[in-house]
Amino acid sequence: MDKDTTDYWVPALQRGLSVLGMFNARTRTLSINEIATRLGVSTSACYRILFTLTEMGYLNKLTSHYELGSRVISDGFSYLASRDIVEVAMPHLNALRDRTSLSCHLSIREQTDSLYLYRAFAAQRLSVNIPIGTRITCHCTAMGRILLSGLDDSELSQLYQSVRLDGYPAPAPRTLPELLAMIAADRQQAWVLHRSDYSTSVATGIRDHSGQIIAAINLSGPDAVMDSPGTQQLMIAEVLASGAAISRELGFSNEA
Repeated sequence: MDKDTTDYWVPALQRGLSVLGMFNARTRTLSINEIATRLGVSTSACYRILFTLTEMGYLNKLTSHYELGSRVISDGFSYLASRDIVEVAMPHLNALRDRTSLSCHLSIREQTDSLYLYRAFAAQRLSVNIPIGTRITCHCTAMGRILLSGLDDSELSQLYQSVRLDGYPAPAPRTLPELLAMIAADRQQAWVLHRSDYSTSVATGIRDHSGQIIAAINLSGPDAVMDSPGTQQLMIAEVLASGAAISRELGFSNEA
């Protein structure tokens, strides 16, 4: 490594990633002394690294050992799955954008957030375009509510058992019973229309071969465009058709 390169080197980050790289199929758990020895640092310095990784969910602390945490696994699988979803959904969302002249987005759920993976940009003055990588609380958006509808009431209650809901503006639910009732209606309808900040979004779910909702897509536009009941019905039909086409390519069949 030359001097110019070392100027940009972040030792703490390197050590943290090195710790994660120590675990594999053969090495599932390690003690703090084993990790410190492999890193070439003191146990006190190693403890700070392990504490940070544990707090972030990348490691689990057992009685005297550490193992990889669920976040490493869930983030890894989410990434691998999301690549396939984006590749399949991209041409459908681009075509949907071209037919409607409205912005289209694709998202997946990570805990209580909707993570935006793709957008088909509508090049008009009054466009709604959410950048890729944006995270928005699920129960406050059309796509997020669709993603939550893939959970049953028990899973939904467990997910939100420690989440305060009373700090969000209407029409977001303010209590867990309100959230359960709203998502139950969304689940039955299979699409969500949500208005916020002078814009309207219509969303539906993407299902995998097992029928599970693994992603959501939407059409977003200004209220001036979306306010007409006739226009809303047309956009709902367009979103549902695109969602069904993407789901079919992912192996879903709604035939009994």
